[in-house]
Amino acid sequence: MIKTGKELAETVKKIATSYKTLYVMGCFGAPLKEEYKERYCKNNSYNKQPERTAMIKAASSDTFGFDCVCLIKGVLWGWRGDVNDKYGGATYESNGVPDRDCNVIFDKCSGKTTGFSKIEVGEAVWRQGHIGVYIGDGLAVECTPAWKNCVQITAVANIGNKSGYNSRRWTKHGKLPYVTYETASASSSANKATYTIGRTNAPVNVREKAGITAKVVTKLAARVQVKLTGKTVNESGITWVEVLYNGKLCWCDKQWINS
Repeated sequence: MIKTGKELAETVKKIATSYKTLYVMGCFGAPLKEEYKERYCKNNSYNKQPERTAMIKAASSDTFGFDCVCLIKGVLWGWRGDVNDKYGGATYESNGVPDRDCNVIFDKCSGKTTGFSKIEVGEAVWRQGHIGVYIGDGLAVECTPAWKNCVQITAVANIGNKSGYNSRRWTKHGKLPYVTYETASASSSANKATYTIGRTNAPVNVREKAGITAKVVTKLAARVQVKLTGKTVNESGITWVEVLYNGKLCWCDKQWINS
């Protein structure tokens, strides 16, 4: 289950770079096997256009169909690239995410603004009738019949054009209500001061993700101040706590935290 904007961004980026996809209106990740193609050739007037019907029928069985908002909904509904599931592993209207069009989904976003200087990874980027996901570095993932006719990475023209990418200018961006964002987590934890405590002379590893094999972000000496977000994860027999240190969210073995 996708819980953070960062996870959402990572997943749609992986779809854009690692899967065969095709723009299919009203499709939230179905593999385009022969037994499913007829459904999508008839489910929408857009798909009934001869050229679109031909594209659907010509697609290989390991190609997944999406449209712009169905990409976001499909991922939040649990899509996992399962070619043996009629929806790629997604469960319709699960995880508290309703089946709404892109304009309604965006209307539910918080912090909507036309300024793009402080856009955060995982936010929705929107223009009338179209939506995508910001993935960082001035780039977004969108599913569109334009250009490559699939899920693709494009430059956010509001931030600047980028060599090698098609560019789209969006109207607004905002935070989806179905995932959490780092700035919100940092704000909610602002008054939860704690201290790391070293029970040996060795410094404490603080990691990018919960897990003993995750990348070490930094090493902290005893009594260095960090802040807790309240999130915990059990991994590899260890309870990990999410902490905020130097403005970055990361993870630490709970035994080294003295609250």
